[in-house]
Amino acid sequence: MGKIIRIGTRESQLAVWQAEQVKKLLAENSVDAELVYIKSEGDVDTVTPLYALGVIGVFTKTLDAALLDNRIDIAVHSMKDVPVQLAQGIKQAAVLKRGSHKDILVLHPGLSDRNTPFTIEHVSITIEGSKKKDSSWTLPLREHPGKPGELEDVVIATSSIRRIAQWLNRYPQHKIENLRGNVNTRLRKLKESIWHGAIFAAAGLERINLRPENSIDLDWMLPAPAQGAIMVVCREDDAFALESCQSFNHEETSLCTKIERDFLSALMGGCSTPISALAEVKKGEVHFKGNIVSPGGIGVADIGVRLPLADSSNIGFIAAEKILSNGGQEIIDRIRNAAK
Repeated sequence: MGKIIRIGTRESQLAVWQAEQVKKLLAENSVDAELVYIKSEGDVDTVTPLYALGVIGVFTKTLDAALLDNRIDIAVHSMKDVPVQLAQGIKQAAVLKRGSHKDILVLHPGLSDRNTPFTIEHVSITIEGSKKKDSSWTLPLREHPGKPGELEDVVIATSSIRRIAQWLNRYPQHKIENLRGNVNTRLRKLKESIWHGAIFAAAGLERINLRPENSIDLDWMLPAPAQGAIMVVCREDDAFALESCQSFNHEETSLCTKIERDFLSALMGGCSTPISALAEVKKGEVHFKGNIVSPGGIGVADIGVRLPLADSSNIGFIAAEKILSNGGQEIIDRIRNAAK
């Protein structure tokens, strides 16, 4: 028997699914592997909003420590959670083929029509089965005085400052509630709540077959950089782990996520900055879209760049430079001043 690669993973159903995919890919190349379960700080505190934790890499740093301590050989991450600057001594080993990059709105189970718009005539406002036995409540819905037919008191749950900013930019009259935990926990909290819906990453729910029927693709919402992608990292000096993982690195996904993370890096972004980015390869070109939105959703700066695939390696930095001179710098300055 050859060397067994120890795969570090968080304990959530989604994290384990991701690690199992890497284990299968290694097995296809005749490399044996085993899972090592590690609890992250982000898994322990499931109440504090992510942007308030004040920790870069809240879901990755515990696995990084285990990797550097030689307790594991590789770590598997949702790539959108990985800081753009990897810890010293750690190297990107592979990026798996991307799943869906989209955000989705999962409606409360009491709102059964997956195509339901937020309008008075289409939203069923009575939801059965509150935490009190044999009782029900009526969701507080009022027509917005300035927008006939639209609802004023819609409540949407998410802890992502990026999603909050984009949602409030589109629906400034709505209310946002904090929602933390793994996907299973968040679905349960939504079911037990009187919220109208919650925002999830499509890939996470689809990978473990938990996407509800009453969910809606948010095609207008730009994703987090590298959303839907899975990254594998190893120690810089571990040639065996690096070579073993390179065999399943997906080059197109690796390029697109690098471009998105370059954009984020150039803007000095992190979990507390509402920066979005998406790069896609279409007919020999890289199409890039990005934005920065004020945390309250009031201001937004957008950028779109298209370049031939052969000339696209620096497109993330090019887009960052353009957006800063097109309103992005003012938004970032406001964010920094508010944090002082």
